[in-house]
Amino acid sequence: MNLAKNIKNTAARVLQNESEAILRLVDYLDGDFEACVERILTGKGRVVITGIGKSAIIANKIVATLNSTGTPAVFMHAADAIHGDLGMVLEEDVVICISKSGNTPEIKVLVPLLKKLGSVLVALVSNPNSYLADHADYVLNASIGEEACPHNLAPTTSTTAHLALGDALAVCLLEARGFSSDDFAKYHPGGSLGKQLYLRVDDLLSSEQIPKVKEDASLAEVIVEISGKRLGATAVTDHLDQLLGIITDGDLRRMLQKTLDIQNLQAKDIMTRNPKTISKDEYAIRALNMMRNHNITQLVAMDGEKIAGFIHIHELMKEGIV
Repeated sequence: MNLAKNIKNTAARVLQNESEAILRLVDYLDGDFEACVERILTGKGRVVITGIGKSAIIANKIVATLNSTGTPAVFMHAADAIHGDLGMVLEEDVVICISKSGNTPEIKVLVPLLKKLGSVLVALVSNPNSYLADHADYVLNASIGEEACPHNLAPTTSTTAHLALGDALAVCLLEARGFSSDDFAKYHPGGSLGKQLYLRVDDLLSSEQIPKVKEDASLAEVIVEISGKRLGATAVTDHLDQLLGIITDGDLRRMLQKTLDIQNLQAKDIMTRNPKTISKDEYAIRALNMMRNHNITQLVAMDGEKIAGFIHIHELMKEGIV
């Protein structure tokens, strides 16, 4: 047996099975899905998501996604709910119960208790003809053909479908709320992702003196300025201190390759006019995107019409943004 070929074929079959199942969910989006989104948006309570087994794991992930995108949510394990945790559910909450069969013993015990509390019950279920679906206020249909497991037993395709439908719900809610990247940054300040959302150019500017020379500065003055400030470049300004251009150490090397007659050269003869600039109040990730788009390693940061400093790709690398 060709083991490598067999592994690849199995993996391909699993991915095809699960991707086709997700695409079929589009056909199951109906009035209940829309009504569920609207009920969560207009409600005063939280979203409580519950399940058991693998469904509980999926429930935890959907809760995390909702919380990070502006919809308050909590997880409640279905087994623990009938042993005291049901006390976390408030009357104004929307409870989403995740289950493949919709007929597990724990679900059959839990559903009447939730209905007695008066909470809105949403069934995220792969069996729309189940006990759970029959007693829910809204049914989110996550039906599948069969599991990717060759025995049609291990929750594989069903859990993927549940997770995808949960993502669809979360994105519908965040778009309806007008949830922005600034809002996301408030809930996700950690890691490189958080830095992309809150770190600004001004946070990375050096506190040292800004390298700049006048347009009539000699080549020697330019070299001293670039070497002394150690940023690999200098701005070139007019007599009103307005930015005219930029000279990098690369510009100096290229200039020397063209001519050795440098005695009378001035900054304005070497500089790159109209250099790429960025406001110091812009996000640092935008500076990175500009550098990549223009194949450069630094930008002049501006404070209105005033030069605020230089931002170099090395600074972005140190912060883990690159």
